[in-house]
Amino acid sequence: MADPPSSLGFEALPMFQDALREIVDRTEGGVASLIMDSEGIAVESYARDDAPFDITTIGIEFGVVLGSIKRAAESLEAGQAREVAIGTEKMTTLIRTLGETYFLALAIRPDGNFGKGRFLMRAAAPKFLAELG
Repeated sequence: MADPPSSLGFEALPMFQDALREIVDRTEGGVASLIMDSEGIAVESYARDDAPFDITTIGIEFGVVLGSIKRAAESLEAGQAREVAIGTEKMTTLIRTLGETYFLALAIRPDGNFGKGRFLMRAAAPKFLAELG
C-alpha cells in the first residue's frame, strides 16, 4: 500500500525514510528521527520498534522551543541558529535546522553517541535540503 500524500503537497520520498533510518541505526543509542516543518507538520519520521515515545510529538513540542531560540539568536544578532541539543533524564534530542522552514531531529538515549549523531545529521542536511527545495 502506498503512503498517503503529504499535506505539504508532495508524496513522502522513500529517500527520507531510508536516510532517517540510517541516521538512527548508525548512531549508538539512536531511537528515532524526523524531518518537520516550522508549522509542526512531519514530512517523514522513523522510530525503532522499541522507541518509548512518539517522535512526532517530540518534534512538535521542541519545534516551538526551536522557534524561540531562532528568534532569540536573531535579536542578539548572533546569526542563524543551526543546531540545538535538549538533554533530559531519559533522552537527548538533537535538532538541526534545514533552511528557514524545516528541521531534522534525532532522539538518542542518555548513554548514546551524541557526536556521531551530530556528524550524521550534519552530513545528511545538504541532501535533505536539496530534496525539500
